[in-house]
Amino acid sequence: MMRWSPARPPRPGCPHRRLRRLLERELPHGLSLAASTLRPWASANFVGARHLFPCLVGDEDAAVLRPLLQARLETIEWRLPGHIVADLVVEMADDGADLRIEVLTVED
Repeated sequence: MMRWSPARPPRPGCPHRRLRRLLERELPHGLSLAASTLRPWASANFVGARHLFPCLVGDEDAAVLRPLLQARLETIEWRLPGHIVADLVVEMADDGADLRIEVLTVED
């Protein structure tokens, strides 16, 4: 007798490149993204990734831009097929002159 087992649905593709393109559109003039990275992330209930986007600040003061950029990015309804933006934080980079955008996405 042949048994059929349901195939697991394919996991949605990683949204990192799409997220980068969307962020680049939302950055104010004078800010640009450097090379970004991602790390797989999981909890007891969710699977996703932490996306780290270093943000290069031109002539502006990073400390002044950080809360403004945080407020701007929090209002966006991110459209990432198969994923949800669970958290978004804009932090000062280690050098103190630039910013870092960290986005946590989870699979929908």
